[in-house]
Amino acid sequence: MGNIAAIIGRPNVGKSTLFNRLTGRKAAIVDEQAGVTRDRHYGKVEWNGQEFSVIDTGGYVTNSDDIFEEEIRKQVMLAIEEADLILFLVDVTCGITDLEEGIADILHRTNKKILLVVNKVDTSERQYDAAVFYGLGLGDYFTISSINGSGTGDLLDAILERFPEKEQTPGEQDELPRVTIVGRPNVGKSSLINALTEEDRNIVTPLAGTTRDTIDTLYNKYGHLFYLVDTAGLRKKTKVNEDIEFYSIMRAIRAIENSDVCLLMIDATQGIEAQDLNIFRLIQRNRKGVVILANKWDLIEKDTHTAKQYEEAIRSRIAPFTDVPIIFTSVLTRQRIKKVLDIAMETYQNRTKRIPTHKLNEVMLRVIDAYHPPAIKGKQIKIKYVTQLPTLAPSFVFFCNLPQYIRDPYKRYLENKLRENFDFSGVPIQLFFRNK
Repeated sequence: MGNIAAIIGRPNVGKSTLFNRLTGRKAAIVDEQAGVTRDRHYGKVEWNGQEFSVIDTGGYVTNSDDIFEEEIRKQVMLAIEEADLILFLVDVTCGITDLEEGIADILHRTNKKILLVVNKVDTSERQYDAAVFYGLGLGDYFTISSINGSGTGDLLDAILERFPEKEQTPGEQDELPRVTIVGRPNVGKSSLINALTEEDRNIVTPLAGTTRDTIDTLYNKYGHLFYLVDTAGLRKKTKVNEDIEFYSIMRAIRAIENSDVCLLMIDATQGIEAQDLNIFRLIQRNRKGVVILANKWDLIEKDTHTAKQYEEAIRSRIAPFTDVPIIFTSVLTRQRIKKVLDIAMETYQNRTKRIPTHKLNEVMLRVIDAYHPPAIKGKQIKIKYVTQLPTLAPSFVFFCNLPQYIRDPYKRYLENKLRENFDFSGVPIQLFFRNK
């Protein structure tokens, strides 16, 4: 199972800048004004062949009347409780403030591993100034400048060293497929489990957050054998206030990382919403198979074009990764429930599919001959060979003379042709280009 690192700290110490630096994306808004980050950002970090998830939290504040800051404080507390490692970010230009002392006091009472990270250390003088943070009593610290990247390599090494070792789950030991049901609270995840197993295994109520733990079920019906996982929307907490959206996405990260295929349930009466897209992108970034279930389809007023229009609306929201099965279901009436199983297993087969190299070259070289990569600066790009990499999710490497000149439109062309010829429906695929 994957690890999660949470970046915490008071406002305006550079948390979003560090998040962008670690993930290599500019997903988090960076501004000098405190409190810009109100929603959480979730990203994937790859370093030395290993991966982990990182969360950018809002700035921790106390004694504020701002309703947003109250919510941010709750979410930071949840991050501290749920993450495997805490990156406590401080600003060398400000020294230790009352807020830092308050956060340090909270961290002293946790049993989580903590990395104290001193940001904005971009001169030799500031290296000396950083020593003041020994006063927080959290031990050694790392000095970085998230704006220019100095020190982040050593920080990433330390993060990987400090992550706890994960125990194997039954699904990892037995090598059976793991099909995980994910989605916003109260879209029908537990009801789907009950419908599939034909038992009332999970409590179902109209209240969001009824499921409080991740539940694994060994499923052996209709010729299928796999682990079926219902993700927790919420579990009881005694020390922190509950935040359904934040906690459900924390649990979704762990469930997604440990799955082979994700059944993303959405509420057909509400359409695909921002939180659904967040979860979809998490599945895509983790390169897991995905099937979208539009549940509560029995509540939709329909004509002959409704399903097609609804499907087109979903695909426009999830673009550019649109090669995804979409099933219109009703857990209440058990409409298309068995089809869900069949499509989930087909998606699993697509994710584990291996294309023989000779077949791959026979098809793809013909595709390349039909439409060559556009010349760049008068230089002709020649792709000579393609092979599939031995990775868990489908990845392909194309050997050519000028890999640096392959542009995104041509990459999309090759991906589309791979999907047309070999059926990778529901599965993100990766393309790499290397010198021949």
